[in-house]
Amino acid sequence: MPTQVIDVAIVGAGPYGLSVAAHALRAGLDARVFGRPMRAWEQHMPRGMLLKSEPGASHLSDPGRRYGLDAFHDYAYGEPVPVARFADYGRWFHARTVGRALDTSEVTALGSEEGLFALSLSSGESVLARTAVLALGFLPFAFRPSALAALPPEVSTHSSDHHDLSTFQGRDVTVVGAGQSALETATLLAEAGASVRVVARTGRLVWNDVPAERRSLITRIRAPRSSLGSGWPSVAWSRLPGAVRYLPEPARGHIVRTTLGPAGSWWLRERFHGTVEVSLGTRLTASEHRDGVRLRLMDDSGTATTLDTEHVIAATGYRVDVSRIGILSTDLRRAVAAPGPAPRLSRTFETSVAGLHLVGLAAAATFGPAMRFVCGCDFAARRVTRGLASRLRGARAPGPPMA
Repeated sequence: MPTQVIDVAIVGAGPYGLSVAAHALRAGLDARVFGRPMRAWEQHMPRGMLLKSEPGASHLSDPGRRYGLDAFHDYAYGEPVPVARFADYGRWFHARTVGRALDTSEVTALGSEEGLFALSLSSGESVLARTAVLALGFLPFAFRPSALAALPPEVSTHSSDHHDLSTFQGRDVTVVGAGQSALETATLLAEAGASVRVVARTGRLVWNDVPAERRSLITRIRAPRSSLGSGWPSVAWSRLPGAVRYLPEPARGHIVRTTLGPAGSWWLRERFHGTVEVSLGTRLTASEHRDGVRLRLMDDSGTATTLDTEHVIAATGYRVDVSRIGILSTDLRRAVAAPGPAPRLSRTFETSVAGLHLVGLAAAATFGPAMRFVCGCDFAARRVTRGLASRLRGARAPGPPMA
C-alpha cells in the first residue's frame, strides 16, 4: 500500500519536467520528479544529432534564471548545440535545481485513490500525490503513417526509435518525411555507411537561412527575432502563449500546424546534398513485407510505382492524442478526454481533471507552437507552479473527479 503522500508528482524528467520541478520546489511545494533525467534526448535521438533550435532558445527554466544553457556552455552566435551536450546540460541543471527531489524510477501507472493521485513505480513502490504534472515529452505521440501499418517493427520504425545508426551500415534504408528529423536522420545514416533515400510528399525541400548576427534596422523591424524564429507571428506565438489560448480552436489548430513547417537547418544542407537520394512529390500509399520491404508510391501526376528497400524509418513527427497516454487509468483517461484528440487545458495547464496538469507538446493545442520546443519551458513552469500553489494553499486539493 502507498505510504508516501506528496504535494506534486511530476512525471517525466526532461526539460519541462525539470523546469516545473525547479519552480515548484522554490515555491515551497513538496514536489518529486519521476524518471531518468533527459532520457528521451539521450536514448531516442541519433548519436551525432544537433539541435535545430538556437542556443538562446534552448534554456531550461529556474525561478532566478541562473541556470540557462549559456551558464553551462558559452556558445558563439549561430553555433548548433549537440544533442549529447544538451542532455549533459539537463543533468547539470537537475543537480543544481532539483537534486534529491528526483526519483529515477519510471511511473508505470497513474490512477486515483481516496481523492489523491496514485502512482505505481517501476521500483515496485507506490506514491500518493495531491496534484500531478505530466511532462511526457514527445515519445508517447510518435506518428506513423497508416500506409506502414502492415510492416513488422524489425523493418519499420519511427525516427525516435533510434540512437545508434551505425547498425544500418551497408543496408538500404528509406526515410519518410521532409522535416529536420528526416533530413538529419538520413544524413547521419549516409555518414554511417547506409544507402539512404528520402521520400516526401512535398515538391521541394525547404532550408532555413543562415542566421545573420548583425542586421539592418529595417530588417529588424520587418522581421524581429524570437525563440521561434524571425517574423512578427513568431514573436507573438513565442512571447504570448497565454493569449493563444483565447483564440478560437480552429485558429489555434491552424497556428500549430503551419508555424515552423518542415524545413532543414542551414548547417545540414551541404552535408545532405550529394549523399542522400531524394524522391519528392511522392505519396506513400501502402507497404508489404516479403524478403524485404516493398513500398507503394504515387507521384503528383497519379502515376503509381514501387520501391524495394530493407528498412523504412518514419520521420513523420508527433500527434498528441490523450488515448496514447498509456500510464493513465481508464477513468482518468476518460475524464481528460476532449472532443478532439488533444486535451483542453486551463490557463495553468490544468486538465478537466482537477489537480492534473499537462505540459510540453501535449499543451501545444492550447498554448501554441512554443510548447513544441524547449523555449516554452519558462512560461509553462511559471504558470503551472502558480496553479499548483493556489490549489495546495490552505486546504489540500479535493482530488480528481471520476467519470
